[in-house]
Amino acid sequence: MKKGSLLAVLLILLVGVSPGLSSSKKDEDPYEALKLFSQVLELVEENYVKPVTTKELVYDAIKGLLSGLDPHSSFLAPDEFHELQIETKGSFTGIGIEITLEDGILTVVSPIEGTPAWKAGLKPGDKIVKINGQPTKGMSLMEAVKRLRGPKGTKVTITIFRESTKELKDITLVRDVIPIRSVRARILEPGYGYIRISSFQEKTGEELHQALSKLEKENQPLKGLILDLRNNPGGLLDAAVEVADEFLDEGLIVYTKGRRKDQNFQFKAHPNRQKHPYPLVVLVNAGTASASEIVAGALQDHHRAVIVGTRTFGKGSVQTIIPLPDGSAVRLTTAEYFTPSGRSIQAEGIEPDLEVPEIKPDCLQKKHPEIREKDLTGHLENPNGKTQEEKESEELLAKDFQLHEALKVLKSLPQLTKIKY
Repeated sequence: MKKGSLLAVLLILLVGVSPGLSSSKKDEDPYEALKLFSQVLELVEENYVKPVTTKELVYDAIKGLLSGLDPHSSFLAPDEFHELQIETKGSFTGIGIEITLEDGILTVVSPIEGTPAWKAGLKPGDKIVKINGQPTKGMSLMEAVKRLRGPKGTKVTITIFRESTKELKDITLVRDVIPIRSVRARILEPGYGYIRISSFQEKTGEELHQALSKLEKENQPLKGLILDLRNNPGGLLDAAVEVADEFLDEGLIVYTKGRRKDQNFQFKAHPNRQKHPYPLVVLVNAGTASASEIVAGALQDHHRAVIVGTRTFGKGSVQTIIPLPDGSAVRLTTAEYFTPSGRSIQAEGIEPDLEVPEIKPDCLQKKHPEIREKDLTGHLENPNGKTQEEKESEELLAKDFQLHEALKVLKSLPQLTKIKY
């Protein structure tokens, strides 16, 4: 397994760092094409209405070359490449949102939990049509990221279009440091645990192992676990492999196939010293993308978990980061990845075993709520009352329909024979 050289941002799943690009046979003479490019470059430098540097022109040309390939290939200027490296370490400054280009339109994949974007109510599928009044049509992903990020405490206004309302809406956000704490855990009901993974970072595998150890130690025995990967935009491949490996003792987790042989990898599970002998439910939705789809696909193919929710995003391509001498880098799509059974999820996603739609909390509320003793002001507390954590879990289940249904499924799994644990 190739470790320590994997970087990721937004929806991008990156595998390895290649030392360079190999030449391949082409029908055209590349020197003729380069001669034409050189002529245009010289023409612009000498005749354009404003002075431009050769470096600016070359950078823009490279950006155009890569953006024409697919939504995930791009050029990273030195400062952008530096930000990419910092982000995988666990924090950055911005609004806390994952975006992609969908049919050329800047689109929200998911807000990062607990960030300004999350608190403002941004949702997967929202179209960002303006940033500080500047139209985003034709804007690259990295340019959009650059405009959305900024010093802590500064403001940025985005204009979004939401399909459900058919209206444009301006939202002003205050930038903040976005810490990426990728794993959160709690108990939903006695014996039933819940772990949410919001992204895949360098320490995600370690954080998951620690969270599982704590849950299992405090709840003996743990009867079942819900692994929540909803609105998880992905991240490091190594981290996704570690998470899947935590629940698998053998077999293939994921493999990649590229045009070059050195882009073909196989990642396999290893026997775990700490076993997790209980059923598992994995929650997914349209914001479950890339590395999180690898985890869901592996656990589904090995019958280790039941996948509950809605169809996932469907990003099944691999991007390689290739550093360049001046500190910039190229992000190039070099391979596709496949689940253990040989499925490509590209543009298809993972289909859940049990489809459960997302229902807004408002739909779950009764028009005329019933009044009980606990609703009366000044009521006496039950002497055997619930802890604050138990109350929070009840509230979470009450407002999250998918999670509520996932818990019901989890409780029924011991009666099913296909799920291996």
